[in-house]
Amino acid sequence: MGINSNRVEHFSGLACPETATATATAVTIPLDIAMPPLEVHKVALPQPRTTMQKLRHRLSEIFFPDDPLHKFKNQTLFRKLILGLQFFFPVFQWAPNYSFKLLKSDVISGITIASLAIPQGISYAKLANLPPIVGLYSSFVPPLIYSVLGSSKHLAVGPVSISSLVMGTMLSESVSYSEEPILYLQLAFTATFFAGLFQASLGFLRLGFVIDFLSKATLVGFMAGAAVIVALQQLKGLFGIVHFTSKMQLAPVLSSVFHHRDEWSWQTIVMGVSFLVLLLTTRQISMRRPKLFWISAASPLASVILSTILIVCLKSKVHGIHTIGHLPKGLNPPSLNMLLFHGPYLTLAIKTGIITGILSLTEGIAVGRTFATLKNYQVDGNKEMMAFGLMNMAGSCSSCYVTTGSFSRSAVNYNAGAQTAVSNIIMATTLLVTLLFLMPLFYYTPNFILAAIIITAVIGLIDYWAAIRLWKVDKLDFLACMCSFLGVLFISVPIGLVIAIGVSVLKILLHITRPNTTVLGNIPGTQIYQNLSRYKEAVRVPSFLILAVEAPIYFANSTYLHERILRWIGEEEEWIAANSRSSLKCVILDMTAVTAIDTSGIDTIRELRKILEKRSLKFVLANPVGSLMEKMHQSNILESFGLEGLYLTVGEAVADISSSWKAQP
Repeated sequence: MGINSNRVEHFSGLACPETATATATAVTIPLDIAMPPLEVHKVALPQPRTTMQKLRHRLSEIFFPDDPLHKFKNQTLFRKLILGLQFFFPVFQWAPNYSFKLLKSDVISGITIASLAIPQGISYAKLANLPPIVGLYSSFVPPLIYSVLGSSKHLAVGPVSISSLVMGTMLSESVSYSEEPILYLQLAFTATFFAGLFQASLGFLRLGFVIDFLSKATLVGFMAGAAVIVALQQLKGLFGIVHFTSKMQLAPVLSSVFHHRDEWSWQTIVMGVSFLVLLLTTRQISMRRPKLFWISAASPLASVILSTILIVCLKSKVHGIHTIGHLPKGLNPPSLNMLLFHGPYLTLAIKTGIITGILSLTEGIAVGRTFATLKNYQVDGNKEMMAFGLMNMAGSCSSCYVTTGSFSRSAVNYNAGAQTAVSNIIMATTLLVTLLFLMPLFYYTPNFILAAIIITAVIGLIDYWAAIRLWKVDKLDFLACMCSFLGVLFISVPIGLVIAIGVSVLKILLHITRPNTTVLGNIPGTQIYQNLSRYKEAVRVPSFLILAVEAPIYFANSTYLHERILRWIGEEEEWIAANSRSSLKCVILDMTAVTAIDTSGIDTIRELRKILEKRSLKFVLANPVGSLMEKMHQSNILESFGLEGLYLTVGEAVADISSSWKAQP
């Protein structure tokens, strides 16, 4: 290798990357810190690999971390065919073992979530400024597709509040449904198609890590802000206001509520608030006693029935209460001919589709994984993306708008005892019966009950306990949460989402560009070296400064690390002078947590070594991982370190260098 040292060895057939073989040398640290005799090990280079092997390994870790083809190894052709069908259509995994006992549980849970899906579907469609019937259409076709393609056993598919709000907000900024209903429907279906195309593309290309840029902290703030806006928007239906702002910011919504006090209907307010209190009460009962989940699950549909009966009985005495009106009977009409792939509004449809696609994908996968964890099974994120994408693309061709996994319906599905995705089929079958025969019954359903249902549903999205935990644990996460929350409230929902993503990316950049560095000390009587400020029992090793870098060394942080390490050395020399301690002779850089390095990082290491050499300070690297060793070897920087430049552990470095100082005359 051109290195005059026994400290580095090439990979041998019996060794593994980043392991070492022991030498026979034993040394003892001649310091006032008691150290047991210690063997000094060689630092091994990783197994040589070609560029194509490295590229193949890296790409497989990025796009195939789950190794989806491992089940196909050493299998017969017929078995590979079966596994292929199960891979692309998860229904074939559980269908062969399906039993009547499972069906019984799925029927109960399917009918239960249907009782929730019907009123929520109507309500969320109005939230998106779409005809109520579109919400029911969207609760029929997509669940059928998901039951075949989805990998979650408990996810209940349908429209959700946040995606409905975002779609309604973005489309209404350019097109009014009341003025151009056909164009608005065309844009809604086209946006749904592009949302599905975007989701399916992420799954097919295995780019699911893209949605990870929405951190949990920013999602908490975004969801809470959107929930507040959604709830305030429902004051229109709850108060009986006819003229209401289409804007989605806090100030215009509140202003519209109080500027139209002359339109308030006391009858609507009394009945609406009464049903809202009823729904919130049933929700609290089910939260405190999970076994009574069916109370909150059945209350929305029961409230719709009761309020409809009440309006029918009082329609001759009470005036000014707005109702849903006529809903057409029949199955979903085809809407393929309504998709717009040209014209001035195509950009709006694509933008709306991508944003609603990201939101619905994030929510659906998070909900699916939540319940999968409770039942100890795995949800394949890429399969979920494909399932969501294909069901939204198919839905756009059958008069549906964006759908995903709903947390409220999925929670009810889980508590009702769902065992497989058949519960979605049962729900869709119930919707089929409703669409074919029960539509006239909703004619007198009042708008205030839909507003009350939406308010009850979105209140659960305001997770203030999560915000409190963020404040206690990570102030930066709390700041990200509040930025997205306030962005949604005071600017707009889409801008709030952009702020949420921006803050998440900014947090990543802060961690990358300003990595943590610490000074390590020895815990007496051991070979353990830990942070001096964290462990009070840890003590400085005379004549040594031991530094640890807790991040990869890239071009983005190499200059900062260069300056920070030199500042640590300066501060250490000042401390030594102030306390009359032994002069500094050696700087050890613990690279245990440095998982990667690029050429800028290597140049930083080289420059630090030269600077410290001019100051008569020894510079030593401890425990560099395999990828670092490989790159430093290829850049010839290892030659400059020479003898006693690389060690497997900090303890070995301290012991070996101390013994060499003692051996000097």
